[in-house]
Amino acid sequence: MTVTATVTARRGPRRRVRVSTALTYLVLIAASLVTLVPLTVVFLTSLKTSEEVTGGHSALDLPGDWLNFSNYRTAFTNGEMLTAFGNTAFILLFSITGTVLIGSMTAYAIDRFDFRLKKAVMALFLIATLVPSVTTQVATFQVVNSFGLFDTRWAPILLYMGTDIVSIYIFLQFIRGIPISVDEAARLDGASAFTIYRKIIFPMLKPAIATVVIIKGITTYNDFYIPFLYMPSEELGTMSTALFRFKGPFGAQWETISAGAILVIVPTLVVFLFLQRYIYNGFAQGASK
Repeated sequence: MTVTATVTARRGPRRRVRVSTALTYLVLIAASLVTLVPLTVVFLTSLKTSEEVTGGHSALDLPGDWLNFSNYRTAFTNGEMLTAFGNTAFILLFSITGTVLIGSMTAYAIDRFDFRLKKAVMALFLIATLVPSVTTQVATFQVVNSFGLFDTRWAPILLYMGTDIVSIYIFLQFIRGIPISVDEAARLDGASAFTIYRKIIFPMLKPAIATVVIIKGITTYNDFYIPFLYMPSEELGTMSTALFRFKGPFGAQWETISAGAILVIVPTLVVFLFLQRYIYNGFAQGASK
C-alpha cells in the first residue's frame, strides 16, 4: 500500500504539469488564430477578383489566381501610397527623434537631480496618462491652429513629440542602473550636467533608445486619428489615412481595400520581425535594473 501511495503521489504532480502545459498550448493556439485568421482573410481577399469577392463565397475561399496583383497596383497608384509613405517617414523621423531626446532628458533630470515638487511632477505625469485624450482635443486643436500648424505635417509631429509616460519610464529604469559614481567622476573632471548627459549617459541608453524607437514608431505609424484630424488634405495623407480614403471610389471593392491594407501592414510586420528581440531585451533589461 505504501508503494502504491508513493507512485500515485508522484503521478499527481506529473498529471498537473501535463494539464497545465496542454492548457497553455490551447491558449496560445486560440490567441494565434484570433490574430492570424483576420490577416489571412485580408490577404486572400487582396488576391481575388471582384466577381470572387461578391459572388457569395466564403471569405476563406482560395483565390482563383495566386498571381493576381492588379489590386495592389490599383491601391498603390490610385491611393498615392508612395506619397503617403513619404509623409509617414517624415513624421516618424522628427517625432521619434523628439521623443527620444525629450524622454531621455526628462528621465535624467528626474533621476539625477533633487528639486522642489519632484514628487508632484511625477504625480502629474501619471495623472496625465489617466485623462482621456479625447476630452482635451478641442483645446489641443485650438492651440495647434493658433500656431498656424493646421493642415501641415508639423501638427502631428508636435503632438507626437509630447513624450508619453511609458517612454520616460523605460529611460528611467536604464538610467537608474547607471552608477552615480560615473557622474561624480565626470564632475571632478569639470564636466557640466549637459556634458555628462550627452557624452556619458545618452550613449549608454542604446537598448532603451531601440525599445522606445520601435514602440513609438509602430504606434505613430498605425495612428489614424491625429493625421486624419490635423491633415485633411489628400497630398498630406499618411499610410493610415490613405487607406481610409479607399472608402470613396473603392467603397464596394473590398479586394482593392484589402490590397491597400496589406501594403500598410507589410512595413510594420517586417520591422517587428527583424527588431522584436530588441523590444523583449529592452523591457527585460529595464525591468531588471
